Amino acid sequence: MSEPITVRRKRLLYRSRYRGCLESDLLFGGFADHYLMSLDARQLDRYEALLDESDQDLLAWVFGRSPAPPRHDHDVLDLLRGFQCARR
Repeated sequence: MSEPITVRRKRLLYRSRYRGCLESDLLFGGFADHYLMSLDARQLDRYEALLDESDQDLLAWVFGRSPAPPRHDHDVLDLLRGFQCARR
């Protein structure tokens, strides 16, 4: 039985807000507040895969300190990069 999309979005919102690192909590929590309801199921898959990575790696990819691996270099990461630039 698959998880209803509303439950999935709530779970991802929680995971975005409570990463364990304040900088990550603010970035991913804000991103989730702004974009999560508009992401389709495939984008939610990609976002969830990003959240499975370490905060250090994610922040390095988002802030351009290191290149993202090809499996994570996609539209959702681009949205995150654009979101963090707009917040500066």
